[in-house]
Amino acid sequence: MNRLPTALAVRESGTGTPLVLLHAFPLGASMWSAQLDGLPGLTGDEARVLAPDQRGFGRTELGTDAPSLDLVADDVALLLDAAGIGRAVLGGLSMGGYVALAFARRHPGRLAGLLLADTKATADTDAARANRERIAAAVLARDSVRLLAEERMEDSLLGPASGHLAERVRGMIAEASPQAVAWAQRAMAARPATLDVLPGLDVPAAVVVGAADTVTPLAEARLMADALPDAELTVIPDAGHLSAIEAPEAFNAAVRALLARVAR
Repeated sequence: MNRLPTALAVRESGTGTPLVLLHAFPLGASMWSAQLDGLPGLTGDEARVLAPDQRGFGRTELGTDAPSLDLVADDVALLLDAAGIGRAVLGGLSMGGYVALAFARRHPGRLAGLLLADTKATADTDAARANRERIAAAVLARDSVRLLAEERMEDSLLGPASGHLAERVRGMIAEASPQAVAWAQRAMAARPATLDVLPGLDVPAAVVVGAADTVTPLAEARLMADALPDAELTVIPDAGHLSAIEAPEAFNAAVRALLARVAR
């Protein structure tokens, strides 16, 4: 088990079933505002929601460890220890889903349920890994994340009906540090495929995907849903890769359904 580089910054709300939400790249825990305090039914007495800033993002320091999503997954286990939580429903969107899958591989006994949103259990292709390294090297060389704006990253993250959210997403991307962006890109590039882990996860699971997600499309979501023993697949119309931000009502409904299954 690793040691945290510093205390994880965590946003927390509600009581009830522990639910940890892991954010997308290159955002922070602020992306979960609609899950923490925007809509009824997800917090309150139904769920104790914890949304940490992952290494280097938001208010959490990066530390000096080599890039690895296994380390980030172990950070989550340490967070549960510090919060006095034995088992939790773990949810992640995009990069957060990769961390959730790493956690499921390393700490399966601590899962009460699993939420995988707009993510995938397959490894990167050679071309995808090369592109991640290109971005990592470029942001470090420039000491700036402006490259992400130049390539209009928000356009790939949002569905065609979510243009009104572009400024908000651009603002969140701009808050990321070059060091965190490079570290996370290299950690994601090195992650293994985890489809073979899913059949052994005998907990309620939910797989959520935006119908217009072109980054981790519906075909990837179906692979995960088919591999999990007890999964429900939710496809959110018109949403892109950031379904929790683009369609919070539909996203939260899928999470509430998962919490109800876990409670039963």
